Amino acid sequence: MNGDRTPHANRQPGRNSPRREHTAPPPPLDRERTIAELKRFLDLAVREMGLALEFEVAASMGDEAEVTVTFSGADREWLLENSAELLLSLEHIAHRWLRLDPRLHDRVRFDCGEYRATRLAELKLSARVAAQRVRETGQPFQFNPMSSRERRIVHLELNGAAGVRTESEGFGDRRQLVVYPVTPPHKR
Repeated sequence: MNGDRTPHANRQPGRNSPRREHTAPPPPLDRERTIAELKRFLDLAVREMGLALEFEVAASMGDEAEVTVTFSGADREWLLENSAELLLSLEHIAHRWLRLDPRLHDRVRFDCGEYRATRLAELKLSARVAAQRVRETGQPFQFNPMSSRERRIVHLELNGAAGVRTESEGFGDRRQLVVYPVTPPHKR
């Protein structure tokens, strides 16, 4: 055996690629445990950060259980500054606190002042405007980097839209969504 121990160096993308991990369904979300741990985490975080915030933790029922944390209070503006940076950071840390399988991250959401609904409407409108621009100019349109959740919203909004297709490009937190024109098949 030689000293070169790079088992993945010769691996080609495809069948044995590590990206196939998402083929199995995600494990179920334990609602009761998730709610209890979120309350414990948020009590500590809000107290230690000295924020004047209240929060409500609610779970939806059904096969795809979701848990939503809604904040209110005098310091809610701090959560929403800089494109809700603090709100999304707290959500990210909570996912780590809960040790959630990454496939369950979309099922535990934080919101404040209808931020999520407003952002969803903005993304859908931006997707439609970008698609129209691509159809008119024939040139691709590249969005700024966004989270996988936001890219998915744009992909879904433009799925089946006439004259365009979408792709995610790049890696990590620099991953971007690009809207490309679709050229019609040539007539013979």
